[in-house]
Amino acid sequence: MDDLIADFTAECREMLEALGGEIVAWEASPDDRARLDNIFRFVHTVKGNCGFFDFPRLEALSHAAEDALADCRAGRRTPDHALVSAVLGVIDRIGEMIAAIEANEEFSAGGDEALITALEPGAVVTAAPADPAHKGAVVAPRTIRLSVELLDRVMSGVSDMVLARNELARRLRESTGDVTVDGAFERLSGIIAEMRDAITRTRMQRIENLFVALPRMVRDLSGDLGKQVLVDIEGGDVELDREMIEMIRDPLTHIIRNAVDHGIETPALRRKAGKREIGMLSVSARQSGNQILIDIVDDGTGIDGARLVEKAIAGGVLTKDEAAALTPREQLALIFEAGLSTASQVTAISGRGVGMDVVRSNVERIGGIVEVDSAVGRGTRMTLRVPLTLTIIPALTVSIGTQHFAIPRAAIEEIVRANGSSVTLERIGGAGIATIRGRRVPEISLADVLGLTSTMTDLERTLVVLKPAGGDLFALAVDRIHDHEELVVKPAAPAVMATGLYAGTTLADDGSPILLFDPSGLALAGGIRLEMQERAGRVVEGPAVAAAVDVPVLLFRGLDGARRALYLGVVDRIEEVPAEAVRHGAGRLRVQLGESILPLAGVAPDSVLEGKVRLFRLNDGEREIGFAFSEVIDLMAIDHDVIPAAVPGQVSGVSLIGGEPAELLDAHWLFAEHLGTSVRASARLVCRLPSDDPWMQNMLRPIVEAAGYLVVGEHDELIADLVIRSDGQAVTSTGNARVLTLAADPDAATGEGRIYRYDRAGLMLALKATNQGSGG
Repeated sequence: MDDLIADFTAECREMLEALGGEIVAWEASPDDRARLDNIFRFVHTVKGNCGFFDFPRLEALSHAAEDALADCRAGRRTPDHALVSAVLGVIDRIGEMIAAIEANEEFSAGGDEALITALEPGAVVTAAPADPAHKGAVVAPRTIRLSVELLDRVMSGVSDMVLARNELARRLRESTGDVTVDGAFERLSGIIAEMRDAITRTRMQRIENLFVALPRMVRDLSGDLGKQVLVDIEGGDVELDREMIEMIRDPLTHIIRNAVDHGIETPALRRKAGKREIGMLSVSARQSGNQILIDIVDDGTGIDGARLVEKAIAGGVLTKDEAAALTPREQLALIFEAGLSTASQVTAISGRGVGMDVVRSNVERIGGIVEVDSAVGRGTRMTLRVPLTLTIIPALTVSIGTQHFAIPRAAIEEIVRANGSSVTLERIGGAGIATIRGRRVPEISLADVLGLTSTMTDLERTLVVLKPAGGDLFALAVDRIHDHEELVVKPAAPAVMATGLYAGTTLADDGSPILLFDPSGLALAGGIRLEMQERAGRVVEGPAVAAAVDVPVLLFRGLDGARRALYLGVVDRIEEVPAEAVRHGAGRLRVQLGESILPLAGVAPDSVLEGKVRLFRLNDGEREIGFAFSEVIDLMAIDHDVIPAAVPGQVSGVSLIGGEPAELLDAHWLFAEHLGTSVRASARLVCRLPSDDPWMQNMLRPIVEAAGYLVVGEHDELIADLVIRSDGQAVTSTGNARVLTLAADPDAATGEGRIYRYDRAGLMLALKATNQGSGG
């Protein structure tokens, strides 16, 4: 309600600023109908809004002025000096009341009757005393109404300031350093960053603007279908870019219509299935890092993956052999295939699967993801993952010759060297095919698609493997890879957008324009049909490949400026976080990435991090750690001998890479050092804890797991090395396991195998003794 009142007062203040001159001009020209209409519209708007907000005094004043002005509009009364003065008095009083409402102050009683009486024909005008508390007082406005076009222009100007700052930073790095200039530049950079963040916030709207129409829509749909559906909405205060809200409105509406029509059952069917007659539809939003997650959950029939597979085979979408190889998640993903539905009939409202390909395509076009999870008879969960804003997009810059372009990072699967040992290029029927680690994908050259001249051969180029919205993988050959950046994207000229190749434009640090590609448009221009490649059997069988002569590595500079290299296979992706996201916790340096907290390597103990920190996200297939770095140099290969380090540690050795020495990092040591011995799953002992004991599960379990044990329940089939029970609890079969009894009373903790439950030192010794006894 406070937001609505603020909008009301802001609107009134805008209209009041223009009305003073209008009323005087109307007195001089009584026949000017346009001015009369403007004055009438103001008092009519105020009167209508006052009834909603329960401002009776304001409503009475505006109603009286409306009646007098209505007589003038109908020709029943001719405006004269007395009427104009009376209307001016009412307008002034309305302005004072609006100021009091805005300041959340009480307005003094009395004086309104004289103003209303003065509006009557033939009345003698008597100046009503103004409220001394408000006369001449001007309350500073708390809100202001701006056009979207103006906000976009301001955002564009701030973006240009950012680019100019980046260019200035580059020139300062190339010139002789000046401490005073560097300090002033740092202050300027901070101010520009704050301004950019503030302007970006002006584009944000609460997502409740998207959710507000959902209950009515569900009510109407369920009524038409003879169903009873209760809607639960959460997270309306989450903020999202206003343009993003409009982009996801149609996909969200389609999913909800499907859920009501073909997801939730009729009351009779729900009673038969043992459910409540009223179906539950939950729509919630939450922020995770730089993404917004929107969950749409129903407790209906769910999606039958087996039926989807049958429909796909019948429709020629899949062969029986391809269908047999699908996992349950891949079966559910068939719902996004065009024209595929498990519904027995297609209704005028929806058909689960009909149009879902469009839903996925629309969401992925803005850099989002649609996920589906379902259990037959229990319900379905659809999750939309969309970026916070469309104006700032993480992208990779590439080039052909001297021309630079950008590719949305969300569409990039991996980057490989065309001449790498795991890559084979061939042409079949005039079409390019790249085989990457046994997987065959279509390959197109960006130079050929755009008609640009390139001095590089096919094997000298780099392949960017892309997965566009609603499609599948293909490889794009480019001359050079430059850097990952957060780009401020603007619409390109209509003629450029009409080509279908581009999603927008941005500017480089030096002010030169860079076009942002639409990966789907690139695939289409390159003659690639993206449908069904994943199930077309791209994994080729062949003889074993001989051991690689060269090993692909990622060459970079550490925070200390040293040249280092990491095996490309352990680098999952590159992230950029604010320095505030890096903190000490639980005895070591850690970094927050979205909802994950990872150990962070690559930072010296005495380092002071400022601004943005770039890091590699390293992955061993199960666990992740971060490694901070300064800049990426290139993708290279180890084609010289590695000189091993004298002692084990972060650096496994040194080798010539790109003609210069570079330290090769030991990924195994990094994971062992920063994750500890708890990652040795194969050597973990098994501890059995009672599943129905809250204290054991909530208080004790974390300690036992931190000591390296795998914790199981009493019904688990794994053989336990240690069984822990509370005093008085019965223990069934223990085998050769050691039994440890925890007493709630310190005096009762006597005897072999008995410990007071809060004797932490004794408990740790017992856990360690069991571990050593088993290992010995």
